[in-house]
Amino acid sequence: MSSMGDDDDFDGDICLFPITDCGSLEESEIDTHSISENESNRDASDENESDDDYTHKEKTKAFLSLRQRRLSRALASFEGLKVNINRAQRNWLNAIRKARHMDDPWEKFHLDDYPVEKCFRHRYSALRKTWLTDEVKVKMEKKAFNRGAMRECFRLKKLSSYSGSDNWNHTHNFVAKRYMEEVEREIYFQDVKLQMDAKLWGEEYSRHNPPKKVDIFQMYILEFKDRPDSPLYHCEHFIEGEYIKYNSNSGFVDEKMRNTPQAFSHFTFERSGHQMIVVDIQGVGDLYTDPQLHTLDGKEYGDGNLGAKGMALFFYSHVCNDICQSLGLSEFDMSENEKMIHASNKKMMRVIASCTMARGSELCLAPSPGESVDITELLKRQRSISTTSDSGFDGVLSPLDEEPGSMETGSSNKPSPAIAARRSRLRFCSESESSVTSVQIQMRKHILAPLSEEEEMRNFQLQMQQRHRPSCVALEKDLRQTNLALKYNDSALGKIHHEMAKYHEVGRFCDKDTENIDWDSALFHEIQAAELGELEAILTMAKLYLGQERDVLINCVIKDVEENVDQGMDYMVLAAEAGDRGAMLYVAKAFETGYLLGKRREVSWEDAIHWYDEALNAVNDNDEGGEYDSTMNDPPYAIMAKMAELYLQGGHGLDKLPEKAAEMYNMAAESAMEAMKGRLSSKYYALAEEANAQIEEEE
Repeated sequence: MSSMGDDDDFDGDICLFPITDCGSLEESEIDTHSISENESNRDASDENESDDDYTHKEKTKAFLSLRQRRLSRALASFEGLKVNINRAQRNWLNAIRKARHMDDPWEKFHLDDYPVEKCFRHRYSALRKTWLTDEVKVKMEKKAFNRGAMRECFRLKKLSSYSGSDNWNHTHNFVAKRYMEEVEREIYFQDVKLQMDAKLWGEEYSRHNPPKKVDIFQMYILEFKDRPDSPLYHCEHFIEGEYIKYNSNSGFVDEKMRNTPQAFSHFTFERSGHQMIVVDIQGVGDLYTDPQLHTLDGKEYGDGNLGAKGMALFFYSHVCNDICQSLGLSEFDMSENEKMIHASNKKMMRVIASCTMARGSELCLAPSPGESVDITELLKRQRSISTTSDSGFDGVLSPLDEEPGSMETGSSNKPSPAIAARRSRLRFCSESESSVTSVQIQMRKHILAPLSEEEEMRNFQLQMQQRHRPSCVALEKDLRQTNLALKYNDSALGKIHHEMAKYHEVGRFCDKDTENIDWDSALFHEIQAAELGELEAILTMAKLYLGQERDVLINCVIKDVEENVDQGMDYMVLAAEAGDRGAMLYVAKAFETGYLLGKRREVSWEDAIHWYDEALNAVNDNDEGGEYDSTMNDPPYAIMAKMAELYLQGGHGLDKLPEKAAEMYNMAAESAMEAMKGRLSSKYYALAEEANAQIEEEE
């Protein structure tokens, strides 16, 4: 399959050598018999042949091509050599034989009668991330023969670039697609980039030798330059067969639950290091077309890219199969209730949609029964600080061999006939490539050479191998613990669990018969997200256990037990360590007053001073979400005054320091003056004088 996509011009230009005297399938099949055994089955001597046999032999030779004659003479010299043809090779021989005698299914549509049109062909080079443009000749029918939800299809034939003449007898069938509604031209190029990106992942998957290899249609753009406004069309091979949609970008899975498409999607998620996943798998057999990519940051690849939300939708309906296990893929953590739903395939079909969704177009049951809610608005609480989105994964596509003839290259945006010079990739020449002197070696270290296509592919495979991350929370936590530069909000898996909890909250996974929200599953995924360092999940769990208002799991209720306060305080300390200013202030006040501190902790003004100071230093930093939460109720001058008060009194592990108190009161007065709080500033100056007076008394 993959070879079909690797050849740039394998768009119908198959060179078939003539095969003669094929006979029936049984007569032509090659098994494990040796050539010498076949020779022994002939007559004892060529001299015993009759004249009729000799005449028949001469006629047979007349139909042999030059290539076949040379091959027959070469094989004759290896009479003792055993030729083993396995089942796959035999199937290929039979397929070629059938293709040679196959009638054109589009012959009745008389595409040869349509005029020849010249157009620009824009192809996307996978690994080099550049556009390639050349000129081709096509014949396309005027009326669409089929249409989908967004695009209509036209029959098309393209003349091979390898053909030296305008011979349309051996051209193959293509499908040209265009959007029925007017869209920006850039959308066509984004679609090609998406499909070729997914194609490379198909090749990477097949490289691991799964039971069935997969491939994705090679697609490019045809720009009809001689038509008004130079319209654009997507173009790809026409393949006959049953078209099946195996999964969608919103969690749908075909009832037959084929293993290969689902394992392929799961493979792309782990192999990319949780940065993307290929979904919306559909096509004929394991030759796919029109896939969709979800990226962690939700950028690129059109409105069908649902980001971490789309990944959550996939894993809700995904059940690991034998292929997942053979590829070493780990299972995504699910709650006990969700595992029971997975065990009942029919029940799952009632809670997932079968169509492809776009951002902002999905409606579901809200927490209030009967109320329709836009899920994008409810799940809009995205974090703006994400280190994983800057991991360097910027989309990689499958390699394309440049076709003979002149070809222009351009930018990764919208190409044009006049395309700028492409951006080349560079490598250092190896010192072991040839025998050179030490001086030459030093000189060659500074010489740059472009990477070959094979080197590009090897580099890609190596990068993917290094990025591989499991889908299991336990293994992900182990990887995070080995990372010395551990950060919060850096786990893609944590974001996916957090989004899944939100989907449960808004009723996305409700059984349509009962419409009951599965709060146990929502809580399960929120806990997983918190353990993986997702700050919003940590805050949600802290406020849930402490009984405070929250933005997520608003209506979730947990059992009231004594341990809730301790668990809530544990999560709040984690949120404070993650840099949330509101959590810092809460922890500081808890250590100061002992209110909702829990049984495992004691009042400690020293710890309170520490967290008040951390909150002051965090004023100039963005909180989670890019906002300055808690600065209205707890402005800097109020925090400075509270620290001064604690220093002035002392106790609970904090030494009494009047001089430090005076310093903090003066700082609070200056901060209040900057905030246009004149009376408050005067008050703080007066308190600073009282603190200085205590210093004099002690002296």
